[in-house]
Amino acid sequence: MLRFILRRLLGSIPVLLLVSLIAFLIMRQVPGDAAVAMAGPSASAADIDAMRVTLGLDHPWPQQLLGWYWRLLHGDLGDSLTLGQSVWQAVVERAPTTLSLALLGLLLTLVLGLLLGVAAAWRQNSWVDAVAMVTAMLGVSLPNFWVGLMLIYVFAVMLGWLPSGGYTPLTEDPADWLLHLILPATSLAIMQIGLLARMTRSSMLEVLRQDFIRTARAKGLGEGEVIGVHALKNALIPIVTLIGIIFSLMLAGAVVIETVYSLPGVGRMVVSAIQRRDLPVVQGALVLIGMIFVLMNLLVDLLYAMIDPRVRLQ
Repeated sequence: MLRFILRRLLGSIPVLLLVSLIAFLIMRQVPGDAAVAMAGPSASAADIDAMRVTLGLDHPWPQQLLGWYWRLLHGDLGDSLTLGQSVWQAVVERAPTTLSLALLGLLLTLVLGLLLGVAAAWRQNSWVDAVAMVTAMLGVSLPNFWVGLMLIYVFAVMLGWLPSGGYTPLTEDPADWLLHLILPATSLAIMQIGLLARMTRSSMLEVLRQDFIRTARAKGLGEGEVIGVHALKNALIPIVTLIGIIFSLMLAGAVVIETVYSLPGVGRMVVSAIQRRDLPVVQGALVLIGMIFVLMNLLVDLLYAMIDPRVRLQ
């Protein structure tokens, strides 16, 4: 198992290097001049040149790239140009909000997506199957920002049951934390619930046609044990793959949802940094998000090995 983990970790290094390169190049292609934005509208040409030197933009981009890699090698993501703190501090302060949102959204997706998918496969071609798949199709079709606005209008404006924005840390008040995150997490999960339900249904139907399922039923096992233990366990491999992708999509979707609900997370910080041309914050946040993606893929690989020991031998 240790060799399996080491192989996956070594394979992630080129991915992280590519992510950091893409983050660097994208920010160099964004229209506008960071030095002009930082110097202000009333700055003179000399002030702009001085700011360009301060930001290191006066060097050729290959030299800037090497400096960027050198700092990453030492764990230095740079300092924010506008927040008055290092990129590490800025991300660490806001990461709990984003991770809370993504994890709660993932929990909702797993519970509802698996239930819908298993129910649809168990009652194939029945009204249960039809309702589950129509619900999944609607979830896939609706953009999360629109869902977020509609949920705010219904549950915050019309009914007044839930807050329309803001955030309370979990450590301060768990109940208030849940009240502030239930709408954003639901908005984030709607589309992913549909994806997971469709994948679960397809995978379950394939397993339910296997001989060992017929054997289990012939032995007199209850339908709940056949579906929940024998069928679902063997259908988990493609589902686990999708769960890793879904969590990555949750982190990406948090950029929009945090803006809609005014959540003080990493996604909202990145949007503000792009508007202010705060290059170190954008680059550093993209690299850290890339690291989370890599760790999620590693976790998925470990789950593969736990579900199917044959994976460890590959």
